Amino acid sequence: MTTGPARTVAGLHGAGRWRARYRLVPWWVRVTVVYVVARLVTGAMLLAFAGVQTANSFTGARPSYLSFASIWDGAWYRVIASNGYPSTLPVDAAGHVTENAWAFMPAYPFLVRGLMVLTGASFEAVAVTVSLVAGWGAALVFRRLMGRFLDDGRATFATVLFCVAPVSAVFQVAYAEAMGLFLLLVALLLMVDRRWWTMLPVVLLLGMTRPTGLAFAFLVVLFLAAWTIRPSWVREVERPTLRTALPPLVVGAVSGLVGLAWPAIAWAVTGVPKAYTDTELAWRSSYIGWRELVPFAPWIQGAGWWFGQPAGAILLAVALVGFAVFVAHPAVRRVGLELRLWGVAYVVYLLAVFFPQSSTWRILLPIAPLLGIVALPRSSGYRVLVVAVCLGLQFVWLYTCWWVDGYDWTPP
Repeated sequence: MTTGPARTVAGLHGAGRWRARYRLVPWWVRVTVVYVVARLVTGAMLLAFAGVQTANSFTGARPSYLSFASIWDGAWYRVIASNGYPSTLPVDAAGHVTENAWAFMPAYPFLVRGLMVLTGASFEAVAVTVSLVAGWGAALVFRRLMGRFLDDGRATFATVLFCVAPVSAVFQVAYAEAMGLFLLLVALLLMVDRRWWTMLPVVLLLGMTRPTGLAFAFLVVLFLAAWTIRPSWVREVERPTLRTALPPLVVGAVSGLVGLAWPAIAWAVTGVPKAYTDTELAWRSSYIGWRELVPFAPWIQGAGWWFGQPAGAILLAVALVGFAVFVAHPAVRRVGLELRLWGVAYVVYLLAVFFPQSSTWRILLPIAPLLGIVALPRSSGYRVLVVAVCLGLQFVWLYTCWWVDGYDWTPP
């Protein structure tokens, strides 16, 4: 005799039966299927571009998938995995530091190196595999995080958008973004669940994978401020005391210290106090020449370079106001204050130190939790349209940034 959920499904017809069967599938299986399908679609795009790729500084003509997936920053990670970091900084004729490996955090290439030694596999195979697995983990954690604030349907659709996002190709190439995003989402989930002490090793590893330590420390500051002003904003009953505030204070302090640790390590190894920041400045010198890092100046400089002034400043102001309205809108409260504060903290961090260039879209990937807002409408037509737009923008991003077309000044 058929009983329980199976009997219920058997009594349904058509669309209702399929929906019922869908609900019986474990959430992690659904996410895995979505992730695999998304990666196959993106992989097909990458193979199509590889098939028309001409010889360049990274590969020969028509490279294999693994070779094509290991260009750009992947070439730097290969250098680090093979040779580590230089003790002497390269400089140009004017004495300015030029592009070098110190711009890249060590956790991802060192993990790849360790797995290369254990397996005997090539850098390309290991690096891409690490990204694929980390991206899968990130998708699973993202779904759990969305489930803390959204119903099942919206949380799942937000995860679909996460898997097909315009820059989601980074989940299957030799970049550290997938690993960094996985760790970030774990840290945010632990924060939402108030598991502060468990966050410490995650925050430490995150800060050595992607340069997010200072941004995460700022998030904790904003969270404590919100908790102090109005406890209900962060789902608390009382304002923080020294005892209750101590765990987040420790997490914030550790995150801030790890954010400063890599520049300090670069200084210790090279003997140059500004080794890390000067290395980062080398990447923007091809746009605006060599300039010292002044906090919050890069975006004004970049807006002027891209659009001229005052048009650049006006467009920047409009974009910032639009983002502020977006995160402050009443509907946005559905995704939780922690995720909104993370979006604010990370954007402020980027405004302080990052120069807007072709890699901006990839650099914005850590604000992916705000996709929960995009997933709120239930209209089927809306959802199909958003997925189609994401896939179209994937193609545009691969065409304009990943595919090497002659002298290419638009790195991803």
